[in-house]
Amino acid sequence: MKILFLYLFPLWGSGSGSFLRELTAELVKRGHQIAIVAPDKRKLPGVRHYVVNPPQNGVFVSHPEWPKAKKYFDMNGQELGSIYTSYLKVSIDAVADFNPEIIHVFHTSFLPGIARTLKILFGIKFIITTHGSDLEYLAQDKRFVGLINDANRVARFITAVSEFTRNQYLNMFGENLKYKTKVIMGGVKISNYKNSIQKIQQIDKRYGLKDKKIVLFAGRLNKNKGVQYLINAAPQIKNATILIVGGGEDKKRLEEIVKEKKIKNVILTGYIKSDESALFHAFYDRADIYVSPSVWEEPFGLTILEAMAAGKPVVATRKGGMVSVIKDGENGFFVRAYNSKEIAEKVNLLLSDDGLREKIAKNAYKTIIGNFTWEKIATQFEDIYAKFTYSTAEYMERVKGARQNGNSLRLSVNKILRKPTK
Repeated sequence: MKILFLYLFPLWGSGSGSFLRELTAELVKRGHQIAIVAPDKRKLPGVRHYVVNPPQNGVFVSHPEWPKAKKYFDMNGQELGSIYTSYLKVSIDAVADFNPEIIHVFHTSFLPGIARTLKILFGIKFIITTHGSDLEYLAQDKRFVGLINDANRVARFITAVSEFTRNQYLNMFGENLKYKTKVIMGGVKISNYKNSIQKIQQIDKRYGLKDKKIVLFAGRLNKNKGVQYLINAAPQIKNATILIVGGGEDKKRLEEIVKEKKIKNVILTGYIKSDESALFHAFYDRADIYVSPSVWEEPFGLTILEAMAAGKPVVATRKGGMVSVIKDGENGFFVRAYNSKEIAEKVNLLLSDDGLREKIAKNAYKTIIGNFTWEKIATQFEDIYAKFTYSTAEYMERVKGARQNGNSLRLSVNKILRKPTK
């Protein structure tokens, strides 16, 4: 099948970018032809790229690769319009050249409107995926809501990265869409972890961490992430170093907090660039505990899954999509938002009890293996692509034929996807 993805941001530096990279890699491995429209010149293996060069970069909240980018909320109509038309032009050219069978919109705001226009011009069906941060933006800036409403009406299907995000979407755009929405959470590439002895040694040497216990946070540094509450907890965490990996608009303020309070056991590494992705994954292997102190309704939390895949116990605030993943006391611990004292208590409990730490870590890893591998995630998307690309009669006839050959329904769908009708 030929699938075209529309994406707003660089392919590295965010959870949605990681989601897109890993999903497309798995789809390419299964024999699909993939193309991406995005503002990034870097190439993914086996993927055709159509690069957008907007007159300026825009963000919902912040992006570590675009530290000076203006927020869409703060743009005037001319600025938004010029960005919109740059994406539309490249998308039209991409469709004419690549001739996709389906378009997958990766983020809302103005991309659903572009997919709707492509449907009018070329007749190509599309689905939409919302990652949550786009909804936070749209709650403040309503200028694209009309376009999205029309796109929702025509879209074949809408997916969300968590039940929380799905409910947000339905609350914003209408319960009448419920019949064509589904939660498909992100996944983790298990092979990224536990193969990094040299990288771990590099981390220890670079940051002076040899023989030290490590409490890790990784991700974009903005106020929503609540990293200051982990920093405030650091003085009460006596036997570990707090390692904060990532960049963003809040980094300078966090560094000032560390300096003003003379906190000795906190290290901010800054943003780890895309060409050091193996080093980034090794931070999870090096850690003893992962903390996600988010103070907003976190749509999904891919870094939490990455920590669990590395076999690390997680301490997280009970916010947003994480309630669908973490079972308190079984595969991780919840704490209240804005509460440095509770963070310190749970971290110290895990540091002081090797048996408990190992038990929680094993259960966390089992959670990932059972539900969050990219093989499982890609199969769910394949089912949607097949169901909503072919007509109902054609789809059911093909599944029936494959069933008669002795295959299961899921294997049938995968076989159909590899040999689409021309």
